[in-house]
Amino acid sequence: MPRWIRDNALAVAMLGAFLVFLLLQSIFGWQTHNEELTEFGAAPLSWPAYLTTGHFVEAVFENWESEFLQMGGYVLLTAYLVQRGSAESKPVDQTDRPEDDERRATPQSPWPARTGGLPLVVYRNSLSIALLLIFAGSFVGHLLGGTAAYNKEQALQSGAPPIGVWDFLGTSDFWFQSMQNWQSEFLAVGALILLSIVLRQHASPESKPVTVAHAETGA
Repeated sequence: MPRWIRDNALAVAMLGAFLVFLLLQSIFGWQTHNEELTEFGAAPLSWPAYLTTGHFVEAVFENWESEFLQMGGYVLLTAYLVQRGSAESKPVDQTDRPEDDERRATPQSPWPARTGGLPLVVYRNSLSIALLLIFAGSFVGHLLGGTAAYNKEQALQSGAPPIGVWDFLGTSDFWFQSMQNWQSEFLAVGALILLSIVLRQHASPESKPVTVAHAETGA
């Protein structure tokens, strides 16, 4: 195995799975959408044309939105809240880690840690900022795609005139789509936090070592 693959195997596996599942989603979504179009007497779309439809855009960004909200929120919450016994929590009595103190920066430290000031303030929170910015972009993508999908559906079913983005934002349909994903994401993370107190996965950094007591906090 090439060294660069070994050194980046986790990212390669995750991104590879993402691309495979995104491709499959587009294919099955394309087939489903064409079945719906045919039912209403509309011409089916080619696969490339389907990729630009609200049906596909909404489905993709609706899920990305919830994932990045969950991850961004989780990163922020774990900075300030603890769960005794969980592998997902920092130690109960820990505030900042010693390595978070900029006075301990070395020549090998990232440049914001060595520079201080505003770059350091931003860098100290850059992971949660990045995740929440992706969430915000996905939220907009969901809104735009959802508006297009809603208008297409209404036009096919009743010939109703299209509505604007702000109008769709105020519909229960949009928020139902969001909430059904948001609740499941936070449930999954909550389950991981609690299950990691008493359950183990050998060799995983997301789990406490097999022989560690349940009461010990942090992996």
